[in-house]
Amino acid sequence: MGAEIFPFALAFFFGVVLAILFLHVWYQRKELKHAPQGSMGWPLVGETPGFLRPHRSNSIGRFLQEHSSRYGKVFRSHLFGSATIVSCDHELNFFILQNEEKIFECSYPKAIHGVLGKHSMLVVTGEEHKRLRNTILGLTNSWKSEENLRDIDEHAVSVMESWRDRQNIIFCEEARKFTFNVIVKQILSLKPEEPQTAEILQDFLTFMKGLVSFPMYIPGTPYAKAVKARARISSTVEGIVQERRKKEAGSEKCDFLDVLLSSGNLCDKKRVSLVLDLLLGGYETTSLLMTLVVYFLGNCPTALQQLKEEHQMIRRRKKGGEHLSLEDYKQMEFTQNVIHESLRCGNIVKFVHRKALKAVNFKGYELPAGWKVLPIFSTVHLDPSLHDKASEFFPWRWEGQCSSKRFAPFGGGPRMCPGAELAKVETAFFLHHLVLNFRWTIQGEDYPIAYPYVEFQRGLPLRIEHLKNEG
Repeated sequence: MGAEIFPFALAFFFGVVLAILFLHVWYQRKELKHAPQGSMGWPLVGETPGFLRPHRSNSIGRFLQEHSSRYGKVFRSHLFGSATIVSCDHELNFFILQNEEKIFECSYPKAIHGVLGKHSMLVVTGEEHKRLRNTILGLTNSWKSEENLRDIDEHAVSVMESWRDRQNIIFCEEARKFTFNVIVKQILSLKPEEPQTAEILQDFLTFMKGLVSFPMYIPGTPYAKAVKARARISSTVEGIVQERRKKEAGSEKCDFLDVLLSSGNLCDKKRVSLVLDLLLGGYETTSLLMTLVVYFLGNCPTALQQLKEEHQMIRRRKKGGEHLSLEDYKQMEFTQNVIHESLRCGNIVKFVHRKALKAVNFKGYELPAGWKVLPIFSTVHLDPSLHDKASEFFPWRWEGQCSSKRFAPFGGGPRMCPGAELAKVETAFFLHHLVLNFRWTIQGEDYPIAYPYVEFQRGLPLRIEHLKNEG
């Protein structure tokens, strides 16, 4: 009897699937009458594989090139399982970012929620996001303190000391060690040599690989390993939280975690989640920014020479053994230009996920309610109509100007990255010691690839030479 029913059950199942697909396509076609031109691609899969095809991060890639040439700077597509409006228009992108929680809201794929956790500031919306962001802003603004600036400076010097007898390094690895050691010291007061530091770093490497992998929870896959790694990091941080509670009441606050523990409006799960958010932002994106700067400078001797001269002037004003200060950082004007240009050319964040809360008409474009909206930053950064010789690394273009509409490396609006300035000061301090103590050449061919996350295929191998008579 069961064998006779099976073919009918199978046919019924496929019938339901076809009906759902038909209704899905019919509903979308009904809305497409007013949406921008474009292609929805294959059912369910859409055009996601083409959109995610790897390409140099200092280019917009074939998918965006072909679609924007054919349909214009704003077009429709089907990406990450949803009907989507893709915006390569700088004014529409600015409008989207500035109208967060009013007309648009953050809307990352559910799989991202699974690995980041439901309390992550990257995925929560509304009042919850405002509360968490205000907490993090209070924490990250403390980078200006003399103690934190000294920590950053000392870690940079420590890295340079470890290079003195070396001729070859993999810069991505060195940059990650530096940024990780800085952030775990500031957040958890952990030193590089402590066992917990090594444990968190190892789990964090697993976490990062899974965060950008195919989101299917099957034991052994990078995604499944990332979920487990996040659980282990959370457990480690929870253990540190319990240890802190054993301290005497009223003890001096020495790191970000102590400040979090003093906040009465957060539960422990949210505190732990905020720690992971801070580790993520302070580790991966900052180290990548440093790597991009070193890569572009390695291919632009004129910019490197001017940068070196700026830091030689700063060094001449310092007394022997004196640490870099906030005033020194303010004097690094050309350094800021180099950082901005590396962000523009390298495009660490290619796009963000948003959703239209209601139908929008902007510059003649109809954005249907409920559709996903992807503002693409890389197309704006590399648009020759907005940036002269856009494909060239030219840090002098930033002298005296920095337009938010044409430049959004850290996002914008209410969800702009709260750790942006901390990332820049870490990079600036590291560069100070690097250019005064070493010269370097890139070994072989390597360049930043967008997957869409950015990565150097070979980790940016460098041959280094210590400037014994100049440092």
